[in-house]
Amino acid sequence: MLRKVTAEFLGTGLLVSTVVGSGTMAQNLTHDVGIQLLINTVATVLVLGLLIELFAPISGSHFNPVVTVIFALRREIAPVTALGYIAAQFLGGLFGAILANLMFQKPAIFLSQHVRTGTHLYIGEVVATAGLVWVIFQAIAIGKSNIIPILVPAWIGAAYFFTSSTSFANPAVTFARGFSNTFSGIAFSSVPGFVVAQIIGGIIGFGFVAFFSAEKNGSK
Repeated sequence: MLRKVTAEFLGTGLLVSTVVGSGTMAQNLTHDVGIQLLINTVATVLVLGLLIELFAPISGSHFNPVVTVIFALRREIAPVTALGYIAAQFLGGLFGAILANLMFQKPAIFLSQHVRTGTHLYIGEVVATAGLVWVIFQAIAIGKSNIIPILVPAWIGAAYFFTSSTSFANPAVTFARGFSNTFSGIAFSSVPGFVVAQIIGGIIGFGFVAFFSAEKNGSK
């Protein structure tokens, strides 16, 4: 259990550190917002694939409370384990944000002022999270879990550009990004709306998985 929780802590922490750090580096390198987003996306995609591959044998590489809750609802992990994972994800995310802030000579606690509100952004988060959940659990359902380290970064990388919200798709990461007043940050006043949208997206995504699984079972 300690190894699993530590893996979730480090995995989420390194993911957030990459998101925040690459966003800060992008701001330092260019004023072109498009290039900033591209830098942020490439770094996130690369590290996400790496982290999923390396930590999957230990904890399953959830790094996301929505994913953990669904695994718990499927009774694939115990409720106590799920609570440990979720705590580790939020604490790991905070650790990652602080680490990135310190690496770029920012205050350790650097609260974001980047307000992100609006129905269009919430729709983007619903789509991003629904797609993420569908990709993960559909891959498991069709016996392709071995390529999740490719599929998940592919979805997130695409969703960075085709969703209005730039695909946060993760409550723990969203919370952590509240501690970065940089390109990738989000004001804490905007966090609840994003998290609600992510929860809705998670439900929709898993609904798609259940639908296609029912179709598959019914065709046998």
